[in-house]
Amino acid sequence: MRVLGIDPGYAIIGYGVVDYRCNRFSPVSFGAVTTAATEKFSVRLEKIYDGINEIINTYKPDAMSIEKLFFNTNTKTAIDVAQARGVILLAAKKNNVPVFEYTPLQVKQSVTGYGRAEKKQIMEMTRILLNLDKVPKPDDTADALALAVCHSHHSGSALGKINLL
Repeated sequence: MRVLGIDPGYAIIGYGVVDYRCNRFSPVSFGAVTTAATEKFSVRLEKIYDGINEIINTYKPDAMSIEKLFFNTNTKTAIDVAQARGVILLAAKKNNVPVFEYTPLQVKQSVTGYGRAEKKQIMEMTRILLNLDKVPKPDDTADALALAVCHSHHSGSALGKINLL
């Protein structure tokens, strides 16, 4: 199974493509789609959509794993990230890639075995699971890889077989 993990945003959208076979992980590609703050927001959304489309068409994932949004302070940021997330979901839908959502708690639990793990612990465990020399940068990319690992773990369970979106 090939999983595309996405850490949604609008300045930096982390992505990580991971193959998961026989309980083994193989990193395929990872990086970030970026947009400039100086660009009109509609142009940024278009770049995000085009970038995710290109990743999907290049790597042909079987599933997309994306972080559930949770904001409790900045409403403007929440709305902008939600709009970016919308174009990411649209790209998946247009390419017939099933989408699965995970909370930060689910990702922490899946990757480290501990739901209150610190970000540094998650990044290091993701690096170890994927046999990488160092933790990928930016952090959004490492988070996206953790989301791909999370879905890979969940896909074998009954809960993981339910398409959440």
